[in-house]
Formats: sequence, structure tokens, C-alpha cells
Amino acid sequence: MPDDWPDGYGRVVLAEVDSTLDEARRRYSTLQEGPIWLLALNQTKARGRRGRPWAHPRGNFAATLILPLAERADTIALRSFVTALAVHDAFVTLTGRTDPFSLKWPNDVLLNGSKVAGILLESLAPNAGMPGLAIGIGVNLAEAPAPQDVEPQALRPVALAQETGALVRPEEFLNVLAVHYATHEATMRSLGFGPIRDAWLARASHLGQTITARVGTETLTGVFETLDERGHLVLTCEGRRHAIPAADVFF
Repeated sequence: MPDDWPDGYGRVVLAEVDSTLDEARRRYSTLQEGPIWLLALNQTKARGRRGRPWAHPRGNFAATLILPLAERADTIALRSFVTALAVHDAFVTLTGRTDPFSLKWPNDVLLNGSKVAGILLESLAPNAGMPGLAIGIGVNLAEAPAPQDVEPQALRPVALAQETGALVRPEEFLNVLAVHYATHEATMRSLGFGPIRDAWLARASHLGQTITARVGTETLTGVFETLDERGHLVLTCEGRRHAIPAADVFF
């Protein structure tokens, strides 16, 4: 373990696995302690939101945090914001720059306005014991996926190396990320979502600007006003405020 690795968090590095999220699910039923980070140097069946494929070129970051968590489902879901802050702050620590990085609701991190990282939450429910959460994180450290590997209308993917010149190994990124995550998680547990919400909004992309949110078959275009206390996107369309719990957002 690195000297500054956060107390109470485990760390496992896997040479190859189908998906760190699937590995988290397999391990959780017999987990004796937690939380624990799983890092894969190669994934053969990585996935993103709604089961969409997630490209994982060599040298990129793929990890899942197994987090035992006995909280309400709506509070557990707020860990997407905790995680986004940690990923953002890890980038800042490793590059020494704040200006190119921002956060896209609900679960992406942007670099120069393009997607460099994504986050996916999945619940873990063992037959007995504490329920938990798997937080999957994918970061384009070395190489961005090809345009045909991302869904239509999605933001252009970029890699940290190509955009900033910073060459960061997956293990190095995990060591920094884990420290930042532990800090923000401690804030969430002791002070609640308020400070996390404020910190996220300070890093938000397109706050106060016009965006489009696609909710099922409905599309809403309006001004991104804020996040509410539940983490919902607040969008003002033609004078009416909408609090949106889940959507695909386009700029």
C-alpha cells in the first residue's frame, strides 16, 4: 500500500477481469471487510450506463469501489457526486491545473469540454448482511475510444495524455483518487450532501447556460439553474422549473 493510502480502504489490482463491476458483485457476497478498491489493468467486457459497452484501451483506468452502505436509496445515489468530485480533484492533483476540468451532470468528468471520465453506480444486495454500492469509474488516461465506439450525440471522448501531456499510470491514478474519495466520503457522512453539492456546483459545466435533457421520449431544453438537495437537475424551461432525477444531458 502507498504510504498515504486512506485508512479503512482495501486495494486489489487485477491483471485482467471481465468487468470490475461484475467482479465487485462476485466478491461482495463473501466480503469480510470493506470498503475496497478493485483496479483492473485490462477489462474484456467493460460496460457503461444502461449496459452500453465501454471501451478500455490499454493504459486507461478502470476501477470499482465496493462500498458497504446501509442508507436510503436516494442518499446512496448521491455518491455519484462524491465520486465525481474525487475524480476531478485527482486530475487537479496530478496535472497541477484546474482550468480544463469540469463536471457534467449526472456522472461525467470533462476535460476541455470533452468526456475524459465516466461513473456508474450499481447496488449490491447480498442474501445476508449490509447492502452496498459498487462505484465503477472509467478514465481515459492514455487513449480515447474511437468515435464509433461511443453512442450518437455523446460528447467527444478525449484522453488525459493527449490533452494535457500528463502520463499517468492506472495505479498512480488510483492512489491519488482513493485519497480524494476518502476525504469527500468523510464529508458526506459527517456533514451531509450540502457541502458536496456546493463543491460540485463550483465545478459544474454549463451552469446558468442552456442545455437539453432527454428523459425517456421527452426532451426538455432550458437553463441549467442548479442542483436541488436530492441531486436532481433543476432546469428552467419557458418560465417553469423542472427537477429532473435522471436524464441524458446534451450541450
